[in-house]
Amino acid sequence: MPSVSAHVAATLARHIDHVFGVMGNGNAHFLDALERQRGGEYCAMRHEAGAVVAADAYFRASGRLAAATATYGAGFTNTLTALAEAVQAHIPLILVVGDEPTSGPRPWDVDQIALAAAVGARTYTVGRADAAATAAIAVEHALTYRVPTVIAIPYDVATRDAGPVPEAPEPVVPAPQAPVDPFSRAGIEAAADALAAAERPLLLAGRGAWISGAGRALGALADATGALTASTALGRGVFPDDRYDLGVTGGFGAEGAMELIRSADVAVVFGASLNQFTMRFGELFAPGTRIIQVDTRPAATHPHVGSYLRGDARLVAEAMAERLTETGASPSGWRESVDPAAHRAHPRGDGLAADGRLDPRTAAARIGELLPEDRVVVSDGGHFIGWANMYWPVASPDRMIMVGTAYQSIGLGWPSVPGAALAHPESTIVLTTGDGGGLMALADLESAVRVARGRGMAVVWNDAAYGAEVNLYGLKGLAQGPMRIPEVDFAALGRAVGAEGVVIRTPEDLDVLADWTARPADERPFLVLDLRISGDVIAPYQHEIIRVNS
Repeated sequence: MPSVSAHVAATLARHIDHVFGVMGNGNAHFLDALERQRGGEYCAMRHEAGAVVAADAYFRASGRLAAATATYGAGFTNTLTALAEAVQAHIPLILVVGDEPTSGPRPWDVDQIALAAAVGARTYTVGRADAAATAAIAVEHALTYRVPTVIAIPYDVATRDAGPVPEAPEPVVPAPQAPVDPFSRAGIEAAADALAAAERPLLLAGRGAWISGAGRALGALADATGALTASTALGRGVFPDDRYDLGVTGGFGAEGAMELIRSADVAVVFGASLNQFTMRFGELFAPGTRIIQVDTRPAATHPHVGSYLRGDARLVAEAMAERLTETGASPSGWRESVDPAAHRAHPRGDGLAADGRLDPRTAAARIGELLPEDRVVVSDGGHFIGWANMYWPVASPDRMIMVGTAYQSIGLGWPSVPGAALAHPESTIVLTTGDGGGLMALADLESAVRVARGRGMAVVWNDAAYGAEVNLYGLKGLAQGPMRIPEVDFAALGRAVGAEGVVIRTPEDLDVLADWTARPADERPFLVLDLRISGDVIAPYQHEIIRVNS
């Protein structure tokens, strides 16, 4: 008879294509059942945090649910940082873990339900009689509330006979509702009228706009009002017409583009939380700009917001466009009077910095020219995070994956690669990571190379330091010893697990990327570019942080 583990595996396989994990005592029977019933393709990772990260990246890149799995105890506690990131970023995924037996905890067990709850994740514990139903409820919970959800299988229950696997109902996820009450309609009409009357209208979109499928509606709204457009780092590419787009707002944005944004008289923000980085620590908009925010949260998320509309970004944008049609509004003409492309250009740097090491701006600009057009960029966290956002365009928000930014974590880059690679099997996956985060996540370097193979590459910004800390605390006079890292040969580390590794010291050394890109994907290995960059070149967004904290 099928076991409890088989019930969980079979139920999840109806909703999940990929399971990322590390096998141990607590999940061995679940993985055995998964393999035997041939559903939910398993991808082995080398660290439990990496399993959750890969499932997270898979959802961000595809919009489809994935699962991670780990054993009990130490296996589960290893997932917590990645689980907290997924909670903070509102990423639905399933984490299947072993748990203490129903007879009570053993010396190596911990209160996993409490630990998951502490970072914001709910746990569903399966039993012999309800395993399939509980797994289905967990899937529905993850999708409805957009959170990671834990399925716990007690150790002494995992192999219990549970009878035939029942047909579980499809998850019921609430659909967004159009704003039809009088107060909502009045707010939308007022916002549309403000846009129509604006001389310098701006539309700003974040990841929430992409999730709602608002791209086409926002493009129509921009056309109807003559608005310039911009996006957050997680919303890059959401607007269908980039001719009038100013790029990323905040510290990743070009100075000329930020000046134009600051001159806007009306700005409507769709699906963006307006965090401190997007808002340039309060300096993005001028004091006279009327800021209207559209989001699904209970209230406005920044004190500079003057009007708040709670609703789905797509539905609100469509309603605003309808209002503009009804009132016969005409475009402002602002976007035709400026040259957005010239305003969003970034400086290319000086080739080599004063210390003789590679200028990261020069490297970033050249890499951006050489990367395959069909690409997905995955980013670790650290000082270097600005370079890809400034110099590497992406086609849409599902092609810029930044696992770690919500929880301000580093060390989640390498395991993001397998998730993105399986979500976009036709595209080149480009990891951007630093030496600090790269070393922290080193266990899943092998996973990245094995899964992505010739469709994957990594750019390691190697300044032999925790650069963000040097820029902030080192400049304040704190001891820099703990902030420095002995220079590590990432090219050699890559070669050790089957990649092609190359140390890059000059702009000319990047010709290797041109050669790699020109080869068919099935004829090339994973590529690791170890960029020996100067720590003296500080990213613009770091200057903002230094200014605020000085």
